[in-house]
Parts: sequence; C-alpha cells; structure tokens
Amino acid sequence: MERLDKLLCSQGTLTRSEAGRLVRGGRVTVDGVVCRDPSRKLDGEKQAVTVDGRSLGYARHVYLMLNKPSGILCVSRDPKAKTVIDLLPTEYRRRGLFPAGRLDKDTHGLVLITDDGDFAHELLSPRHHVPKRYRARLDRPLSAAAAQAFCDGPTLEDGTKCLPAEVTVIEEGDTPLVEVIIYEGKFHQIKCMFAAVGCLVIWLKRYAMGGLDLDENLREGQCRPLTAAEKTSILPKK
Repeated sequence: MERLDKLLCSQGTLTRSEAGRLVRGGRVTVDGVVCRDPSRKLDGEKQAVTVDGRSLGYARHVYLMLNKPSGILCVSRDPKAKTVIDLLPTEYRRRGLFPAGRLDKDTHGLVLITDDGDFAHELLSPRHHVPKRYRARLDRPLSAAAAQAFCDGPTLEDGTKCLPAEVTVIEEGDTPLVEVIIYEGKFHQIKCMFAAVGCLVIWLKRYAMGGLDLDENLREGQCRPLTAAEKTSILPKK
C-alpha cells in the first residue's frame, strides 16, 4: 500500500507537492471515484488510477533497453552534456531512472535503464558473473599471446587483475574486428584490457548483457521496454 501522492510521483516526473495539487484539485480518480486525499493508501497494481481521465498505467519499476549512440554520457544527469536519460521519450520518464551498467561516452550499444536498484545490483555484482558481449575494432592485429592473456585474465597497466575473458577475431586485417566477452565491469575495462596487451580500441559497441541481445530494430538513440522474458533472461538462474 502506498500514499496516492507518492504513487503518482513514482510514475513520472511530478514532485510530491505537484501530485498533491492534482489530487486536491479533483483531477485524480481511484476505481472510478474522484479522490481529493493525497494521503490515501492504495495498491497501484490492483486499483485503477486515472489522471485527467487517462489511466495511470502503473508499473512498480521500469526496465528499458536503449541503443546508445556515441557522444552521449551514460549517467542519470549532467548539467552540461546530454545523457542517456535525456534520450527517453516522455512516456518512459520517471523519477529515479539510471543506467544499470555504464558505457564510455564514445562507446555505442546496449544500455539498460531502470529505477530498480535491486535488479541493477544483481546485474552488476561481479559475484554473479553476468556476461557482457562487445565488438571492438583495434588499431593493430591481435597476437596469439595477447589473446591468451585475455583467457588467463589480463593484468591492467595499473596492476588490477581482471577475471578471465573471451576474445575471438571476427575480421582479420590491419585493423581487426574482435568480439570480447567479459564477466565484470571495471572502469573503461575493455579499452584498458587491450591497452595492457599493446592494442588501441578505435571503435567499441556492446551487443549483449546476460541472455539479452540488443534489438537490431532499435536505431541509435531509440529505446523500448523489456518484455518479461527478456528481463528474466539477463540474470543467471538461481
């Protein structure tokens, strides 16, 4: 059970005082009856709430898949630069949204956006070993010794030891395309891992997290809600 004004706030960008004014102004109904009491307790999953005649469409949490373009900050807010939250359509915006697992500003691909802290913790905790799959374009060929270093768990230039990772060359050449799977999420990890074996990453995109692949129909900058099956596929089965 939750206060009506708090429930309204949780479903969008309203402040508690703005929600209270809506309720006291007679613009909110609960189960078809106007309610003017912001403190009324109700269950948003079982009771029908409308605002100005439109259904609130209550959801306890939001889970969105975003195809992040380059040049966008992967944070909740920034006073000077555009963020992944700024890309969301109005109908998906609500208080408390954040990216669950960041990408560098110049990295493309899959970002999950949610307001469910427990879900994000399960996804990002190194002890759960949720795989993240990337493709990277390198500035030089990857040697057999460098590939083996990834399999063994590379040591970064600052001495940090990484978990064993998987690397596969997809396109040979002077600037090869490789696929990388990691099971943790250290700061700039992919770029730092390749730097440790003498390679520079010149392009990077994340394609998958856990069992969830980036929807190929999502253009850069677009997002959509996860299905129940997709949400379940991300985390390892217990």
